[in-house]
Amino acid sequence: MRVPFVDLKTQYQTIKPEIDQALADVLGNCAFIGGKYAAAFEKDFAGYIGSKHCVGVANGTDALHAAMRGLGIGPGDEVITAANTFFATAEAISHTGAVPVFVDNDPVYYNIDVEKIEAAITPKTKAIAPVHLYGQPCEIDKVMAIAEKHGLKVCEDTAQSHGAKWQGKTAGTFGDCACYSFYPGKNLGAYGDAGCMVTDSDELREWVSNFCNHGRHDHLLHGMVGVNSRMDGFQAAVLSVKLRHLETWTEARIAAASRYTDGLREVCAVPEVNADARHVFHLYVIRVANRDEFRKNMQEAGIPTGVHYLKALPLIAAYEDLGYRPEQFPVASKYQDEIVSLPMHGDLTSEQIDLVIENVRNFAQMPED
Repeated sequence: MRVPFVDLKTQYQTIKPEIDQALADVLGNCAFIGGKYAAAFEKDFAGYIGSKHCVGVANGTDALHAAMRGLGIGPGDEVITAANTFFATAEAISHTGAVPVFVDNDPVYYNIDVEKIEAAITPKTKAIAPVHLYGQPCEIDKVMAIAEKHGLKVCEDTAQSHGAKWQGKTAGTFGDCACYSFYPGKNLGAYGDAGCMVTDSDELREWVSNFCNHGRHDHLLHGMVGVNSRMDGFQAAVLSVKLRHLETWTEARIAAASRYTDGLREVCAVPEVNADARHVFHLYVIRVANRDEFRKNMQEAGIPTGVHYLKALPLIAAYEDLGYRPEQFPVASKYQDEIVSLPMHGDLTSEQIDLVIENVRNFAQMPED
């Protein structure tokens, strides 16, 4: 039996009539860019998150870039973010002309170590871009306290945390704004690229909407040099259908993660869930001492694995000019050689979960802490 890392085929089959009808509706109405399907999704997703506004865009990276530009971030500024995250977080900062300033990750929960944020603040610091990594919110209440103390903007990267909560409040509703990715493999995924920004600010919503539509503030008038980053009707229609099922899939992810943890705690470092968090498990990430051998053995057993992420961002070639050293990020530098993502999605069967557990127990070696 093969265990898919992400099973979009099975997911589609479970909602096929709804998806097929939604796509046919878009074709029938020729509402291909923006339009009523995008507007309907924006309204529904804002309601799900608990935010006043949602602006649909072409992808999550564009959402981050546009949101940061809308917050006034630009050349000469610094934005603090996590050392262990996907490249897009830092890439969006760089696209504004600002410089990403990296902070090591917490050794228990893998998110940004909030105790190290203040030491990274300089007179050039304009904002903090905390990441809710793997589906677990960071200690966002502490991030907000630091931001308020120092007069900083906060743009939450919620690309992996659709429906996650911190102290009962939805991740993405703490900062000035939050940005989501709807890449197909996300907990809420489109059938292509898509993303959005959510915010309670009328001004920021209008700015990002205009910026992502060629800078238009009227059908024929352009108030700024913007970009072309609009959500298309097909993706919006798919997302509207999937949003109705998201909570069911999320509960299935949480249940699968619990079974993994119960079966694996003795043989590898399993993800710990903060008592204040609702972890939605976009990824289930363990740590092992023998990663290369472990992944090879798992692949031969029919179980694909992933690495999220192969190298801490301060240490990648794209940012070598910033002069960071591995010893500045002891946790991220150590974990980058140990982390392994196991299959995780809302359609994992009990038999598949048990097979993964069996093979991890056969092949994993516990890392030293």
